[in-house]
Amino acid sequence: MTTTAPRGTVDRAVDAPQVDERTDERDRAARRPDRRPVLPPPRGELSEAVADFLLGRTATLPGPRATEAADPFGEDLHLALHLAYELHYRGFDGVPDDTEWDPDLLRLRALLERRFEDALRMRCGRFGGVREVFDALLTEPVDGRGASHYLLRHGTLGHLREYAVLRSVYQLREADPHLWVVPRLQGRAKAAMMTIQFDEYGCGRPEQMHARLFADLMEDLGLDSSYGRYLPHVGAPALAAVNLMSLLGLHRSRRGALVGHFAALEVTSSPGASRIAAAMRRIGAGQAAIRFYDEHVEADAVHEQLVRRDVVGGLLADEPDLADDVTFGVEATVLLEDALSDAATDAWEAGTTALRTPLGDADDDHGGGDA
Repeated sequence: MTTTAPRGTVDRAVDAPQVDERTDERDRAARRPDRRPVLPPPRGELSEAVADFLLGRTATLPGPRATEAADPFGEDLHLALHLAYELHYRGFDGVPDDTEWDPDLLRLRALLERRFEDALRMRCGRFGGVREVFDALLTEPVDGRGASHYLLRHGTLGHLREYAVLRSVYQLREADPHLWVVPRLQGRAKAAMMTIQFDEYGCGRPEQMHARLFADLMEDLGLDSSYGRYLPHVGAPALAAVNLMSLLGLHRSRRGALVGHFAALEVTSSPGASRIAAAMRRIGAGQAAIRFYDEHVEADAVHEQLVRRDVVGGLLADEPDLADDVTFGVEATVLLEDALSDAATDAWEAGTTALRTPLGDADDDHGGGDA
């Protein structure tokens, strides 16, 4: 672990990544906003098989025995699932677009999804219904534990950069998975959902899109904002949280759970964003890094009321039988978000990296280490 910058300051001469003036055209091309990400290294039998299949190296994919033996929250299963899901977003370099609907890949994806969702449902079910789960959601933990609390009290530039990397897999696509629910909603729920999403996408201004604001945050922290750039560094807890969004979004039968997922993120976002914005100010981050979280403090405080009253309320007025699905969506989201937060906090408290692999020379983690 490298030396930590003094708390409350950012020495730009030391902490800012050095730009290599000899960077060639290939490196510059790799940073284009429209560039497809490169397939990351595999993490086991399942992810290796999916990667080989996507690149045309094999026509055979694992069956039920391999997926049933996999850890439902492990690195291999979640990278394999993420690779399959990414084809519905931007895809990967060298992978044909029509692979998105390959029937063999979809069969494997269904097995991976079943393994993951079954394990989630085994861990959920503590709440009696929508009202109870939202009451719990609106209660801040008294112990003040979690990544945002740690960053507020002890976070260094290195910790904040690692947190940005962990979140980049989600934030650089932010609201995209939630939009799959729009054609499956009606009336009040649909109108409210689109009102919130209009904010998420910058109210018609591309430079104000929340995904763009997060890219600006990454660049302000000296990170590469290219889509998918840090996938090799991000471990299973972050991938599982993102994979849940895709799982719920891609299945019409999970529309209630997706609304619950969306509500959980919107309701809990503002307090955590406030703490991270304060942490950014404390370490002397630039305005772009602070702005992303300031925006979420204000926007999500408004969204919280709208999502509970009109998105969730409207959905359940139209389809009351989806109440259990909404409850599951909230609970599963909190379970995975807490697991990611705990994994990061545990690593930082132990004085090590929260990433699967440390940032490399191009993104040297000068601010790492415990505070």
